[in-house]
Amino acid sequence: MQSGHPATYLFAARALRDFGDGFVAILLPVYLLTLGFSPLQVGIIATVSLLGSALLTIAVGFLGARYDLRWLLLAGASLMTATGVAVSLVHDYLLLLVIAFAGTINPSAGSVSVFVPLEHAALTREVTDVERTRMFARYSLIGAFAGAAGALAAALPDLTSTIGLGRLTAIKLMFVLYAFLGIAGGHLYARIPMRMVGSEAANAVALGPSRAIVLRLAALFSLDAFAGGFVVQSLLALWLFERFNLSLAQAGVFFFWSGVLSAFSFPVAAWLSRHIGLINTMVFTHIPSSIALLLAAFAPNLPLALALLLIRAALSQMDVPTRSSYVMAVVTEAERAAAASFTSVPRSLAAAASPALAGALFAASYRSWPLVICATLKIAYDLLLLLQFRQLKPPEER
Repeated sequence: MQSGHPATYLFAARALRDFGDGFVAILLPVYLLTLGFSPLQVGIIATVSLLGSALLTIAVGFLGARYDLRWLLLAGASLMTATGVAVSLVHDYLLLLVIAFAGTINPSAGSVSVFVPLEHAALTREVTDVERTRMFARYSLIGAFAGAAGALAAALPDLTSTIGLGRLTAIKLMFVLYAFLGIAGGHLYARIPMRMVGSEAANAVALGPSRAIVLRLAALFSLDAFAGGFVVQSLLALWLFERFNLSLAQAGVFFFWSGVLSAFSFPVAAWLSRHIGLINTMVFTHIPSSIALLLAAFAPNLPLALALLLIRAALSQMDVPTRSSYVMAVVTEAERAAAASFTSVPRSLAAAASPALAGALFAASYRSWPLVICATLKIAYDLLLLLQFRQLKPPEER
């Protein structure tokens, strides 16, 4: 993409934000425990933060239909800066709860963010229909690598002891860095051309003619996310530890390559979608990944289990850019921000429900059942998606 293109600034802002989210998601619980709060209090802050992020994301989805996206992104960057500064200064628990609810810190480093629906809508208006999926693949790839780099940066506070800087002070400085990343992101958002909001847009309904489509997609995506929650990374690691006595070093290598395969599947998905379509790409890469997970649940040895799980990793995330592209393609321009919000927030809320159920199955010694349930529900989701939306094609496929 040529220099100076608005999408270039949005990509760079995404990289800065995901880098910050990458280290904050890891450092937040460490910081709170260092301040003397209990694990229960840490969990409450994490829950409040997720709830606040979800509500804020829905709110900007409504506002995106009525106000210029650049101003909303600048407001989000300002909130990110204020959040980083406030967390580094405040020690009172009640005030931290308020900051967690109203701020931008996301303990999951996931896709529920005030920025996501705005960036999706802004990016979609900058490219043609043919280029849209490829653009979302780059957007996802950049976010994945930036988040991984941020996770590595979370180790910096443990390295500062060599220069005489205390661990607590070093963590506070990381939150200050998070604030500076917000400022840098704001400078990038400021370079996006302003789009004047006419009287028609000012009176636009966040979800109008595409409401039924968005609600059906949100319901299906929530089923997919609920299924995925049974095999989140920490639970998959637990299964490998208990089933095959996997070492920490082996787990680190496995999850690194798993992440790499997932990241590089994004551009492959964009290429594939140009040949077989968005819905077909989502469904016919997802089903084999679920079959691989199902087979891994019954694998007799570690090498076979890891091989099947790596196959799953290479296929299971190919619906990320294609899903985003499809949602943006089948709604009107005024509805894009709201559509992105209403299809991402329910996903995250649904995904939060299933890990507890998976934990109960682990506790009852049904250790492979979460993998089986996840695979079965995901295959059901794929078939429902194909049945309901195979006839609703994006403009570039008509």
